[in-house]
Amino acid sequence: MCGIVGIAGQSPVNARLYDALTVLQHRGQDAAGIATLNGDRLLLRRAVGQVRDIFQEQHMHRLRGNAGIGHVRYPTAGTTSSAESQPFYVNSPFGIVLGHNGNLTNTAQLKAELFDEDRRHINTDSDSEVLLNVLATELQRCGVLALTEDDVFAAIARVQQRCRGAYAVVALIIGFGMVAFRDPNGIRPLIWGTCTSPDGGREVLVASESVACDVLGFTLQGDVRPGEAIIVRFDGTTSIRQCSKSARYVPCIFEHVYLARPDSIIDGTSVYRTRLRMGQKLAQQILRDWPDHDIDVVIPIPDTSRTAAHELALLLGVPFREGFIKNRYIGRTFIMPGQKQRKKSVRQKLNPIGLEFKGRNVLLVDDSIVRGTTCQQIIDMAREAGASKVYFASAAPPVRYPNVYGIDMPAASELIASGRSEAEVAQVIGADRLFYQTLPDLIASCVEENPSITEYETSIFTGRYVTNDVSSDYLLNLETQRNDSAKAGLSDKSPMVDFV
Repeated sequence: MCGIVGIAGQSPVNARLYDALTVLQHRGQDAAGIATLNGDRLLLRRAVGQVRDIFQEQHMHRLRGNAGIGHVRYPTAGTTSSAESQPFYVNSPFGIVLGHNGNLTNTAQLKAELFDEDRRHINTDSDSEVLLNVLATELQRCGVLALTEDDVFAAIARVQQRCRGAYAVVALIIGFGMVAFRDPNGIRPLIWGTCTSPDGGREVLVASESVACDVLGFTLQGDVRPGEAIIVRFDGTTSIRQCSKSARYVPCIFEHVYLARPDSIIDGTSVYRTRLRMGQKLAQQILRDWPDHDIDVVIPIPDTSRTAAHELALLLGVPFREGFIKNRYIGRTFIMPGQKQRKKSVRQKLNPIGLEFKGRNVLLVDDSIVRGTTCQQIIDMAREAGASKVYFASAAPPVRYPNVYGIDMPAASELIASGRSEAEVAQVIGADRLFYQTLPDLIASCVEENPSITEYETSIFTGRYVTNDVSSDYLLNLETQRNDSAKAGLSDKSPMVDFV
């Protein structure tokens, strides 16, 4: 997962792009970048690190212009390096800069085609650079000096025919405008909103989550739908068109479990309310399976599980307590770049309040159990704090299969539930009892909030991939390239890239 944002209007965008990236920082903390367009001059700053560290006052002053895009990166393809920070830029045709959230599943094929047929060189291992060059190739094929909207929509339609996998994209085309589009399944989220500039003009924002609209004072207009593209001219006028003949709504359900902020609305669905329902359904399951439970207190693992845990405690009729204090200066452990770093970060990140544990039977609630690293250590911490018994509940079903659409779960061997029963997982993590949400209940939590979407991308729970192009050989190759051992050997200590 990554976070993207784009703004086109009549007033400076640098500070607003910065603010938007800070509220999307949870989607990627490895690298960030901003590109702005000042007339026909592109200004770009991108580097490894978090938003607050990359953009200093001198950079913000240089990022002039009334249109721009931004990106926060979480590496699932390619390496951890400044060279693969986004946005990516290509100078032909016209000059295009692009930010991408998701992951292509036919990158190798596209890369070969770009070299053999289009004579385009790909300089990194990033699928986002591949996608940019596919877009550039299709715009080149329009064969015109001045693009029309029909030209751009047609080029995007051809991109969607060539590129498989998950992609939410925002791009600037110099001399034309801003474009944003989404893959035909709508796996990764993309919203758009509008506001009025100080001089009365219309401004348009696209972003991964609606929280960017909230913080910048834009009115949410809705989602860029699967297979849809939106063109924003520099005067704020917009055109929207369906570019795919095979579009269907199959968004990633893990956005609601973990990835998105609870105050966001994505695909017309409140993340907060879906998490409330996850807690309700988990409580109903516990009451069915264990009506005479001896749970004394429900404690969430901060922060993502708090909403579900509160509702679960309410329905169980037991106290909800904050048993762990979170160090706000440690990033999300799920997206740490390696197992050793994840293990180290858990105890740096959380500290138990002993009074809430001593002599009690505690039910710990987390959003999911992926590698098992975090929950195993947290259960140990609860016992050390004096808990009599430690039960564990996951608001998501067992994660047993790799993710190929932009979430860092590339290797089944790194997933604790892969090849294990729920009882075996409980034994490994050290829980006295373990509860998993059922997949039907998880899907219902989202469908009840927005009945117009009935199908979700759930491959990490089922092993069924909606793009129908993921073979066992593909997964084996993915694991070889992207497991923790491979990542450890790819870390790049090169200096930051600074174009401004």
